[in-house]
Amino acid sequence: MASIDWLKNVPIAHRGLHDLNRERWENTLSAFDAAASASFAIECDVHLSADGKAVVFHDGTLDRVTGQQGNIDELTAKQAAALRVGGTQDHVPTLAESLRLIDGRVPIVIELKGIPGRDDGLVKAVANDLATYDGHAAIMSFDHHLIRLFGKDAPGVPAGLTAEGLRDEELEAHFSMLAYKIDFVSYNVHHLENRFVEFVRAKLGMPVISWTVRSLADKAVSDALVDQITFEGFDPHNV
Repeated sequence: MASIDWLKNVPIAHRGLHDLNRERWENTLSAFDAAASASFAIECDVHLSADGKAVVFHDGTLDRVTGQQGNIDELTAKQAAALRVGGTQDHVPTLAESLRLIDGRVPIVIELKGIPGRDDGLVKAVANDLATYDGHAAIMSFDHHLIRLFGKDAPGVPAGLTAEGLRDEELEAHFSMLAYKIDFVSYNVHHLENRFVEFVRAKLGMPVISWTVRSLADKAVSDALVDQITFEGFDPHNV
């Protein structure tokens, strides 16, 4: 696989460059365009729609972001697109739509949100959207059942483990995922100093990014221990 050192190069805007959901909301085309215009990489979240499309949305339920009731995976991509985000003009976009907007201007890191028993085809859907994308892109997930499919369903796509925790049983679970297709790690900034992160960086040479950095103090911790931040709520270019 080609080098993924691009993952280290610029700060990553968590769910795009939103304004903490005041006027420019998370995981919207407006947030992605703002990030690309500011030369920040982009992190986003995807779920599988009822018609097998990757739609950009963080929560499993609709209420916090759209004010509607129900679950995101019960909607088709067209039905999701009809919903307005936070009362703004932004709609719930598909991953394909988001990739067309970003158009390779900055890297994108896509977190796959699994719902066991209801997410069959999610990895393939994301891989299909990325198949013709001409830009730096990677996938990652907390969900081990999805990570086990990365090598088969998304061959050639840089892939990572999203993780947190300091307890031995948590760290051992993370170590177990190294048997699968893992090229990088994204770790909770408040749990960074641990033997798993140290091992994958020092022994395996994997890039490690942190989430979610919301202060200069968090940034200082991340800068000392890993390779790049995933941030929100401040401008890392102006510190």
